[in-house]
Amino acid sequence: MRRLIALLAFCLLALPAGAGAATAPVSIFYYPWYGTPALDGAYEHWGQDGHIPPADLATTFYPARGPYSSSDPTVVRAQMREIAAAGVGEVIVSWWGWGSPEDLRLPLVMEAAQASRLQVAVEIEPYEKWQRTAAVLSADLAHLRDLGIRRAYVFRPFDDLISDASWIALNQAAGMQVIAQTTDVARAAADGFAGVYTYDILRYGTGAFGPLCAKARAAHLLCAPSVGPGYDAFRATGDPRAVPRRNGKTYDGMWKAAIAARPDLVTITSYNEWHEGTQIEPAARHSLRTLSTSPTVSRQYQTYDGAYGLHGRAAQRAYLVRTAFWVRAFELARRVRRVLALFASP
Repeated sequence: MRRLIALLAFCLLALPAGAGAATAPVSIFYYPWYGTPALDGAYEHWGQDGHIPPADLATTFYPARGPYSSSDPTVVRAQMREIAAAGVGEVIVSWWGWGSPEDLRLPLVMEAAQASRLQVAVEIEPYEKWQRTAAVLSADLAHLRDLGIRRAYVFRPFDDLISDASWIALNQAAGMQVIAQTTDVARAAADGFAGVYTYDILRYGTGAFGPLCAKARAAHLLCAPSVGPGYDAFRATGDPRAVPRRNGKTYDGMWKAAIAARPDLVTITSYNEWHEGTQIEPAARHSLRTLSTSPTVSRQYQTYDGAYGLHGRAAQRAYLVRTAFWVRAFELARRVRRVLALFASP
């Protein structure tokens, strides 16, 4: 029997990605908040904290596309193709309320994602404490549902003034799967959330994933730990905290810990949160001239050079390529577990 199980496991591992099984459930956080003068009337987000685009951006890395507009269909379609090519199945769009720039750009993202056979979810951001009320969220969830959204991730659900009783009512009426960014599994379950995720790779490292998913399984909730390549928001916000990328070792370590936790899905922080330096979107080398008075401008842009032994233009896409590797590894691990569970059952 052991030889048979080993043989079946070997056969599963030998299968190419996508053969005989669906792609592993992997989602990625995506930010549609960038703007340029040509398409949006101003540089949106690229120039925060006193930075002066296009050379001086509020990011520790410089995008290979340069400072782009999230309103540009050509850019958005190319981004969705990159995400799909990396094996990711769902794009989680940062969403700041009905009528926000992110809401107005959501149909464009959904159209481009559909063309690349990607699902689209939203991450409901905190808005402001006096805006993200139970009444506002009720209307917002209905609006999102009308647009075709079937899954929502709620960032910091317990930070504002929405009571537990209100969350229960909201989740019962949502008409979609709602997942909470929290490690308080008991509260998430009591409030009717479908699952939990972590997002923040500063606060939730590799040691958090196993206990979180164990608690989620016990509570019959989905577990969606968040992996990321690193964190460095100094040029955007002056935040001195950092999680160094270590030429890809940080990303690999988080993926290994996430897969070992046996999650229902893995979420990636992020595709293009350039301000916090968590992005895996291609980055390029850029020589910066001091153009602003911001104290953060003195730090030069970092690059992906050296990640996974890659250099120059090849390094620009290093994290996308590595993501495809880990998506395949996740799917293979899931298949092996299914086979082992089959033979372990009476």
